[in-house]
Amino acid sequence: KSSLKIAIAGLGVVGAEVARQVINRSDQLFLTAGVKIQVVAVSARNRSMDRGVNINSFDWHDDATKLAECDDVDVVVEMIGGSEGVALELVRAALASGKHVITANKAMIAHHGTELAQLAETNRVHLLFEAAVAGGIPAVRTLREGLAGNDITRVAGILNGTCNFILSTMEATGCDFDEALADAQRLGYAEAEPSFDVDGIDAAHKLTILAAIAFGHQ
Repeated sequence: KSSLKIAIAGLGVVGAEVARQVINRSDQLFLTAGVKIQVVAVSARNRSMDRGVNINSFDWHDDATKLAECDDVDVVVEMIGGSEGVALELVRAALASGKHVITANKAMIAHHGTELAQLAETNRVHLLFEAAVAGGIPAVRTLREGLAGNDITRVAGILNGTCNFILSTMEATGCDFDEALADAQRLGYAEAEPSFDVDGIDAAHKLTILAAIAFGHQ
């Protein structure tokens, strides 16, 4: 196969950057992968938003689940987020239709990973989610492949950058939690509504995935 055609669902910060990297580094990616990687279709909530990347040449779909029906798409990249709803519907449909799926959606994998992995295996396609947990390390492939022959007895690590920043700031400066959180929000490390991070939900999703891979249990 001389080319790999991808569809991107969700053009937020991460999704738009994926599109930008595929476009701007196409020659380098070809040398690395041995195939030409092309974005051919996209879906997002707002078509007119300036994302710093030209999406006019891509097929636009208001309904993200329609990406699973595109005959010219080999891989669906899901960047919508959320454990349920359109993200889950899209991934289920894409896998069922014989398309590979790449996702950064930790909530969806934490809640539905076993079901989706079985669906991928049944349809002989890949479900890849390295970006869902500590993607810059990486951790998922290390556990699944590099340490496959090891007897893992414990998983530990810093899994949430927002909390890491807040706790480090409190320790270093002696400030209280509210001050550190406000600083994190000002610097862009924390969302305006930070409960997903500071209540531990984000870390719980990541730990659920790592524990499932490390210990072989749902």
